[in-house]
Amino acid sequence: MTTLVLDRSNLEVRADGAALALYEGEERSGTVPLKLLERVVIQGNVRLDTGVLTKLAEAGIAILLLSKRQTRRVAIILGTAHNDAAIRLAQGRRVFDTAWCDAWARRQVIAKTRAQIRLLMDGLAARPDQRKPLTDAIARLHQALEGLAQEGIGSASIRGIEGAAARSYFQGLAALFPPALGFNGRNRRPPRDPVNACLSLGYTLLHFDAVRACHMAGLDPLLGFYHRPSFGRESLASDLIEPLRPHWDREVWSLFRGHVLRQDHFTQDKGACLLGKAGRAAFYRDHEFQAPPLRRLLLRQCRILARHLKAESESLLAQDEEEEFA
Repeated sequence: MTTLVLDRSNLEVRADGAALALYEGEERSGTVPLKLLERVVIQGNVRLDTGVLTKLAEAGIAILLLSKRQTRRVAIILGTAHNDAAIRLAQGRRVFDTAWCDAWARRQVIAKTRAQIRLLMDGLAARPDQRKPLTDAIARLHQALEGLAQEGIGSASIRGIEGAAARSYFQGLAALFPPALGFNGRNRRPPRDPVNACLSLGYTLLHFDAVRACHMAGLDPLLGFYHRPSFGRESLASDLIEPLRPHWDREVWSLFRGHVLRQDHFTQDKGACLLGKAGRAAFYRDHEFQAPPLRRLLLRQCRILARHLKAESESLLAQDEEEEFA
């Protein structure tokens, strides 16, 4: 276990030495050693005090708070930040380097588009009856790659190509799901069908892992290069998960294809599609099985980027010292 999901009403969490003790009413229902945990996801009416938060922070365990019904992210709580400010200094400098940001954006979107093509190609092999919508979408994604291959393309053009490619991709992806699910393309805030409900929750968890990876590597998750810095948004985390979104799309397809999730796991409320408790349990079980490779990839990418930025910053700081004592 690396993730503890707390998704029961009237559950209380108490600190107990090097462990968390779980109580339902006054009855102790379980104990989880802190050394087994990397993250905690909390949804619903869970009670805990600052002693628990302190224990988790000291152990470097990240916390994701989700809204009770719509599984919308409310907050992320992280422990002590990385102490090397040199990394963040160089990161902030690169945010204003247009050529560097454009090259970064191009790489991320190319990787995402290639992953989308692979998924739709696998979908075509599994669903030859949907050949027309899938081959049409694949062709348009290849056109997007041709556009992205242009040298010197700027972020505004990249965003335009990515947006058009996303529309084509989701039209193709929709062909893989039963019409009864009502999935005709991407929608959110709130998601209006079961597939979009699962995509949104999966992306939320993936983004949480990206924020955590940035934090561990000493990067500032707010300072993105493709997604520009914006109030309250972890833009670098958004950058990092772009190429990984199709991997989660594949898992959502697998969940419905294998009938792990069914239509009766969902309810509708004021235009929002809500994943029920039994469905969430199945979802989280599958997610915890599928997520580790993506988490390792995110952390590896963050550490590589941090090493690169640190080397840049140390060079700049050394120049400053030479000028100061010249």
